[in-house]
Amino acid sequence: MIIIKTAAINILFFASLLLIGCGNETKTSASNTTNSEVKQDTLFAIQNVNIIPMTKDNEVIENATVIIDNKKIVGINEVIPEGAEVIDGTDKWLIPGLIDMHVHTNSDVNFKGNNPTQGATFFMDTQEVMTTHVANGVTTIFELGARVEHFGQRNDIAKGKVIGPRMALAALINGGDPNEGGRTVTNESDARQAVRSAKAEGYNFIKVYSQLNRESFTAIVDEAQKQGLKVVGHIPDAFKGATEKAFIPNFGLVAHAEEYSKQIRNKTKTKKDAELFAKMTKKNKTWVTPNLLAIVKIRDQVQSLDSIRFMETLKYVHPLLQDKWLTSNNYHKHNSPKFLGYLDSIISFHKELVKAFKKEGVPMVAGTDAGTSGIVTGFALHDELELLVDAGLTPEEALVSATRLPSEWLEIDKEIGTVEAGKFADLILLDANPLKDIRNTRQIAGVFVNGRWLNKEKIDTMLSNLAEKNEANKENFKWEKRREY
Repeated sequence: MIIIKTAAINILFFASLLLIGCGNETKTSASNTTNSEVKQDTLFAIQNVNIIPMTKDNEVIENATVIIDNKKIVGINEVIPEGAEVIDGTDKWLIPGLIDMHVHTNSDVNFKGNNPTQGATFFMDTQEVMTTHVANGVTTIFELGARVEHFGQRNDIAKGKVIGPRMALAALINGGDPNEGGRTVTNESDARQAVRSAKAEGYNFIKVYSQLNRESFTAIVDEAQKQGLKVVGHIPDAFKGATEKAFIPNFGLVAHAEEYSKQIRNKTKTKKDAELFAKMTKKNKTWVTPNLLAIVKIRDQVQSLDSIRFMETLKYVHPLLQDKWLTSNNYHKHNSPKFLGYLDSIISFHKELVKAFKKEGVPMVAGTDAGTSGIVTGFALHDELELLVDAGLTPEEALVSATRLPSEWLEIDKEIGTVEAGKFADLILLDANPLKDIRNTRQIAGVFVNGRWLNKEKIDTMLSNLAEKNEANKENFKWEKRREY
């Protein structure tokens, strides 16, 4: 989280959409139409396909047959059952569905004042929210600012009303002024109670945030361990000058490479700093989401809003958010040569961090901050994989960071993360080999989402319908008028 300090306030760059969903009050039949177009068959056979299983040995299985029945992979290189829908995999490559380990998902929100019976005032079509994920082969997401509305979205996916990814949900706990709302704690007792409350609400993960004091942070991480909850998040600002003290048992996953660079914000960042951070992270058995894309996108927006205006994928973003990104962009407000230079320096330092993590053996998982300004859900994960390779990972290591390793950290590796018999059919069929060029993850011929097959034609139709609806509603949604909706 980049914080720009002004004379009067702290502007939290990533705070704009962490806890805000948004949507279209006027419902359409797009969701039902999409579902009706998807084959409800449960028995499939992918024939003559090259499997990249993403298991630890990851030996490619050439010209293979994959049998899928009732949402699961039931066999590899077995006889095709009678009645199966056969998918031609000739000269194609099959990989596990991708996992984005850092997203912020738009959902229904109340933009007006509250009262005892007030519900949301602005509604998002959940299928439209999830379309860009599944169209890009992202079949699991980790929501790092979860609210009750996200449980509802997850239930709609589970019921089959929406074609969407699996959703892991983390409850956010922060420090600072309790009057600002949310789960805000300032002492050990309240911190522990916040964790217990989150567990009672059904969360499996806790996200710690930047304004926590040391006492509260330590209590949250400890109590989460007692309650069987894993902890992900920021390294609080309170640990500046003593970063190693934040690395305590059960602080399991750092959410940004930036959490390290902000610890030494006002000094020159060196390769030695990266190596020291990698060693303390490895010693604590903590994993990292580098999240390289976030700062790259921030840098682009600071320099020019054309980086948003001319994005090919902007058409898939809800028109209210399109307008917000262009007319109320907190990043661009701080355009200056000095700040651009600073951002360039930390982009370079984050590459050094990736190299140091790799050398030290720190597990890295791919995440994007998707949903925040300039970062389009689904598409962003392919951008992040390319940045990871540019920073020093091999294409195979980048794929591991978005498949097997995330499933292990989320503790759902018995269900997803590799192409193996017995696992759910979350799969991507590619036209080219991603082990040769990571950009080939974009060459999608089709996606299995929990056993539901979306071929290229269906994916293109879903995206086209979404773009057309957004374009038709462009003038109906303006960020400055959101309180009126």
